[in-house]
Amino acid sequence: MSITSLETACAGILALGLLIAAGTDLKARIIPNWLVLAIACGAPVWWWASGLTLWPDVAWQIGLGLAVMTVFTAIFALGQMGGGDVKLLGALALWFPPIPMLQLLVIMSMAGGVLTLFLFLLHKARKREGNPEIPYGVAISIAALWVLYERNLNQFA
Repeated sequence: MSITSLETACAGILALGLLIAAGTDLKARIIPNWLVLAIACGAPVWWWASGLTLWPDVAWQIGLGLAVMTVFTAIFALGQMGGGDVKLLGALALWFPPIPMLQLLVIMSMAGGVLTLFLFLLHKARKREGNPEIPYGVAISIAALWVLYERNLNQFA
């Protein structure tokens, strides 16, 4: 299946947004709302470029976005994840169908575990008090870029 140039452009813009999200989260521990909104607003263009039908395809994407937001909002309420991370995941759920989104979550968990371990060890090596802040937007972005690459750019997948 060949992808169109509009799909490629959308994927490139999403990739750029993910790199910005990772960079701002790493630098300032924040994912800007304008960036998450831009990613979410890009999803309908992606749907159109990908040939999704309003029913059931787009309805599934919106439902998946709501489900992801609901689950991760509960995790946020428990103090285990930042609000920007939750919003970014919800926006990404508008882009990725259920199976790729599940892949994203699994890769995110693994990347987040490695990132957390690295930052924990660095925190202890610098003999700092308390727990380190984890820029989980980095893990989310790595996972989303991985799935985006596999889904759209890897001709062997």
